[in-house]
Amino acid sequence: MQSAARLFFTSTHYSVAGASSVPSKFGHRIFAWYLSQNLPAIPLNPTCSSITVRRNEFETVASPSLLKDPKNTSLSVVTPPSVTAKLLREAKSAGVKAVWLQPGSFGQEEMQYARKAFPGAAIGGFDDGTVGGEGWCVLVDGETYMSGNKDGKL
Repeated sequence: MQSAARLFFTSTHYSVAGASSVPSKFGHRIFAWYLSQNLPAIPLNPTCSSITVRRNEFETVASPSLLKDPKNTSLSVVTPPSVTAKLLREAKSAGVKAVWLQPGSFGQEEMQYARKAFPGAAIGGFDDGTVGGEGWCVLVDGETYMSGNKDGKL
């Protein structure tokens, strides 16, 4: 997972599937985290045309296939497992570089598919180095691996 997390942050673009305008939702918090890290992030949400985060409005895309540069995009997934399964297939088909499955966004089947479809570029679960009690989460582990620190420690 550590090498996948480092690879995730070599992208030039990021997208958050399940991004939301609702501050209490993790899709909102995770999208806001990307903004706070000055990373170019695109909200992915098929149910609305835009979201508002930090009083700024961001146009959404409805599907990974609509990302401008999927081959250079890493995707954070904050959707229910039933949505995640379809989303991962779309992301693979679009050529998305790497995926980060946030806690609660997957079951065993979705994680197995992600690891197979994105070899060495799928993050999720509890394996290999997370410091989060709920598993690999960009809010907890992201900054460590974004910095390129080889040993995964601050």
